[in-house]
Amino acid sequence: MSSYIHFDKSQLINLNYSLEREIIRTNRSGVYTSTTIIGCNTRKYHGLLVVPQPQIDSQNHVMLSTVHETVIQHGASFNLGIAKYPGNYSPRGHKYLEDFDSEPIPKLTYRVGGVLLQKELILDSNRDRVMIRYTLLEAHSPTTLRIQPFLAFRGYHQLQKANDRINKAYEVVANGVKFQLYPNYDPLYMQLSKEATFHSQPDWYHNLEYIQERERGYDYQEDLFVPGYLEFEISKGESVIFSAGLTDADPETRANAFSKEIARRIPRNNFENCLKNSAGQFIRQRDGEVRIIAGYPWFGWWGRDTFIAAPGLTLATGEPETFLAIMDTMSKDLKGALFPNIGSGDYTNMTSIDAPLWFFWSLQQYIRYTGDKKTIQDRYLSKLRGILEGYKEGTDFNIHMLPSGLIWGGQEGVALTWMDAITPDGPVTPRMGCPVEIQALWYNALCFYHELSGEEEYAALAAKVKESFDREFWSWDYGYLADVVDGEEKDWSIRPNMLFATSLPYRILEEEKCDKVLEIVKSKLLTPRGLRSLSPDDPGYKGYYFGNQISRDQAYHNGTVWAWLLGHFAQGYLRLHGKAAKIFVEKIIKGFDGVMTQYGVGTVAEIYDGDAPHRPKGSVSQAWSIAELLRMIDLVKQI
Repeated sequence: MSSYIHFDKSQLINLNYSLEREIIRTNRSGVYTSTTIIGCNTRKYHGLLVVPQPQIDSQNHVMLSTVHETVIQHGASFNLGIAKYPGNYSPRGHKYLEDFDSEPIPKLTYRVGGVLLQKELILDSNRDRVMIRYTLLEAHSPTTLRIQPFLAFRGYHQLQKANDRINKAYEVVANGVKFQLYPNYDPLYMQLSKEATFHSQPDWYHNLEYIQERERGYDYQEDLFVPGYLEFEISKGESVIFSAGLTDADPETRANAFSKEIARRIPRNNFENCLKNSAGQFIRQRDGEVRIIAGYPWFGWWGRDTFIAAPGLTLATGEPETFLAIMDTMSKDLKGALFPNIGSGDYTNMTSIDAPLWFFWSLQQYIRYTGDKKTIQDRYLSKLRGILEGYKEGTDFNIHMLPSGLIWGGQEGVALTWMDAITPDGPVTPRMGCPVEIQALWYNALCFYHELSGEEEYAALAAKVKESFDREFWSWDYGYLADVVDGEEKDWSIRPNMLFATSLPYRILEEEKCDKVLEIVKSKLLTPRGLRSLSPDDPGYKGYYFGNQISRDQAYHNGTVWAWLLGHFAQGYLRLHGKAAKIFVEKIIKGFDGVMTQYGVGTVAEIYDGDAPHRPKGSVSQAWSIAELLRMIDLVKQI
């Protein structure tokens, strides 16, 4: 019986099929390994070992781009690697592939004549290290395996070019070699679990191409340094482990270390387990901080995404302590009333009107899951009060409370809401004024603070906000809420932002109106992959997310489908319709089952095209997409 995620030979040798399917694996210290299911890198972000180098900057760095394996028998060599060069793929090792299995870890099987070789890939949970286990399943004569590393040593947003600044010298270490191409980088140790010979043949391989970068309108050619190769004999039934990491590894302990890592994994044997496995990959514990990576391969940590994703990634998976550790880490970055939109410490961008208000919602979820209100009061009450007072009195980016109690925000050239795409012409969806979801979040925050503190002035302000909201945003003629109100100007674009008025714990909108909002969202925005960011009836609607950065940014929140919005749609819908909605929501969840063998294998993409067939786009694995699906599963279970 084949496992839940499995690809056969006919799929693997079809490059149009296999190059569109990527794997991403991370450990909990911010390290990842990512490539396509056949091992051909199609993005500059792909690499076998991609690690933080905090002594250089705050981004990840591709240390080891890939390895090419060669099987040698009777003096004949068969290269199992694959890379794209101008006009061709060379070598074309994918033709030897028999199958790909993801259970419990990525596993490729190659057949070369009488040789059957299995290759398994795993990251060390606690170290900056990747391990590959080669097992010779069948062989009729003596077999040699050669491993040729392709070194990058560069930031993952950059590309490497051949240069004479690199340090080609190497140091022999236990069963391997150590390289440090540039002085400010950590060294890379490449070792085997058995004795091997290193053959030094330093050379640049020029113009490797990354087809996904070309498609996205970026530079897409790179030169990689290949220092030579490691070679060893391998017998039938034998397993040999190749390790590449930033610290020395004991060859004697590799087999045991590999087995221990496998034992730690949640089996990817069904849809829900794939989500739980993926959820753990976004948690980054490093240097005493616990953060959520917003998406792989290229996102860092974002305030908004953290607060929206944390409940689904941690509470829904039974990790309340991890949740609190994330909130504590984020709290250190609170400046006045605002959390960073992106980054932390010296590298921050504070342009988020909603992140501080999502903080309230996140803490509410903790109480809902644990029943522990006291911890939230003890740890965060003063911070919550500071945020509310900051919004009342006014803070950066003209964020302030109007006499009506509603929250206004906006500054030329700045995008403050989650619809934050910016081109050289400025924000694509500026939404300056009073955005609808901000008022819903603000009302919820005031009510929650009153619940925690008992301070009546906040209950009185919440009542005033509710009254103003109803007056300013609702239209019986349209039958839904305005997206943004700015004085007399009202934007009646049908977007998903009105949804939050139906889904938050303290609901700003009465039931009859919730029903109308949910029906319009359902009829105009709902797709099998999430909610469109704009109705297809709108003249500004863009059904496909493609082309260069500007063209993609113009579509990003103008039709593109977002999976994370489904959590709030489901919550609003279940709250209104109860058991009658259960089958409907279950069907939406079940629809993602087929996604597990597409794009990011075993995970869920950031976005999808607005138009059918709703192809996956953007980052291959997004924290809030996974988080909100896990939360939806939980919501359904509680009905």
